[in-house]
Formats: sequence, C-alpha cells, structure tokens
Amino acid sequence: MLTLNSPKPAKPERVVIMGAGGFVGRASADKLKADGVNVIALTRKEVDLLAADGATKLAAQLTPATTLIVTSALAPVKNTPMLLDNLCMMQAVIEAVKTRPIAHLIYISSDAVYSDSDKPMTESSPAEPGSLHGVMHLAREVMLKNELAAIPQAFVRPTLIFGPNDPHNGYGPNRFMRLARAGQEIRLFGEGEERRDHIFIEDVAEIVRRCVLHRATGIVNAVSGKVTSFKEIAEMAAAKFEPRVKVIGTPRVGAMPHNGYRAFDTALVQKLFPDFKPLTLTQGLDRMKSSPT
Repeated sequence: MLTLNSPKPAKPERVVIMGAGGFVGRASADKLKADGVNVIALTRKEVDLLAADGATKLAAQLTPATTLIVTSALAPVKNTPMLLDNLCMMQAVIEAVKTRPIAHLIYISSDAVYSDSDKPMTESSPAEPGSLHGVMHLAREVMLKNELAAIPQAFVRPTLIFGPNDPHNGYGPNRFMRLARAGQEIRLFGEGEERRDHIFIEDVAEIVRRCVLHRATGIVNAVSGKVTSFKEIAEMAAAKFEPRVKVIGTPRVGAMPHNGYRAFDTALVQKLFPDFKPLTLTQGLDRMKSSPT
C-alpha cells in the first residue's frame, strides 16, 4: 500500500518537522540531518497547534517545496477531551497547509488504528480501532485525506517503540531497562505473558527517512515482524546489569490488552526496502545499555 514515487532517493529542498521535540520527531530529524537535508525542527515552543495562532505560525514555515512531517500528538489518548484536542491540533495543520500548500506530507500515525487479530497484520488489515488512541490517529488520517486530497501523503504506523530518550517511560523495554539500570525490581502486568512487536526508535526514523527521500505515498507499518512476551523482555533487561534485579509478576487488573497477541507481517517493507534490517530486541537493548538515558 506504499508507493515510492521517486525510485531513487532524492533529497527534498526543505523538511519541516512538527513535533521535533518528541521521540519520533527528534530521531527523524537526526536521520535527515545526517543526510544533509535542510530540516526545520519545530516544537511546541515555536508552534503550539492548540494556540489561536498555531496554524498561522506553521504556515509561515511552509513553502511549495516543503515536505512536512507531522508527529505532534497528546498521547496516549485517555479520554474524550484529549481526543478532541488532538483533532483540533490536526485541524490547525490542515489550515496551515491550505494556506501554504506543500509538496509532500508524512503523518506519524499508530498501529492502534487496527482491530485485534489472531494472525499477523498487514497494511491492508481492517482499520477498526478499539481505543480512543486508535480512534484519534485514524480520525486524523481521514481528516488529512479528505481535507488535503491534492497533497501527496504517507502514513507511517509504528507499533510499540523502544530506545534511549523515550519521554514516556512506557511499559516494556524502556521502563524495564531504566529499572534494571537503577537496581530496582521489574514488576509486570500479570505474568507478562502478552506477546507484542517492538521496534527500535532509529528503525522507525529510518522508515520515515526513506518515505521522505522516495516521496512515498500510502501506508506503511513500522514494525519488526517479531513478537516477544513482556516477561521475556524483562528478563533480557534484567540480564544486562549486575546485580541482576528480580522480575515479579502481579495480579492482573482488567482484561489483557489485544487478547495478549499483536503480530505484523513485514512483507511490504521487505519488498520496498530489501536492505532494511531492523535491530533485534537484543541489539536494541545493548544500544540502550550503552546510552546514558
């Protein structure tokens, strides 16, 4: 479902990243800057999409040759007010692009747009979110497609992301490594039996980079194609440091998310980018161990 409109990589004249202070935005900016791309990194300090002048300030940064990468979001979405704020943020983006049309737009969405499945999912899997977070991302995608139909667009849908500098300290590799480094026990939800796909932050940024350089349009999942239980990940993290911390299960409260399984087929990425090899969990955890954050 992803089309490479520039078969050979070609640097755009200008890339504006909205949300460059976030996990994916910062990593994508670093990747593109390393290629010598002219990157304009915008954070909430420069452009607040919820402010009355948000659209105007963003429009001032856009040109007809701009590739705009949108990563800004209030996440994870936990309630309806957060959902509505996120939609207002995207409306500001749409207003800005309508004022100053651009060459290309890339939106960093989420695998939360997909419904649960007991089989590996692909870019063609039904987008039927079961959470407000997934509803937010899917609604934003639909807004962009409908309101900016003339602008070439690509939607990158990452699964669970891990790596250094994660601002959320999310349950999984990021939290487990921080706890193990600090010598604190790792507590699991239940027995950590859920099996999920995790992708290293630099690999997500690499997919974004390739979408930029190839002027991609359509949908691509940023996933590793491997599922691992949280208990296994916790034990891997604990083994990285001495003295080794304990991994402890806890009584589970509520239903197990996604029925305990969420896997992805990477055939599309393998076909489009045969040289792309995402890091394994072990390799990614080793990178995190060597990082001070």
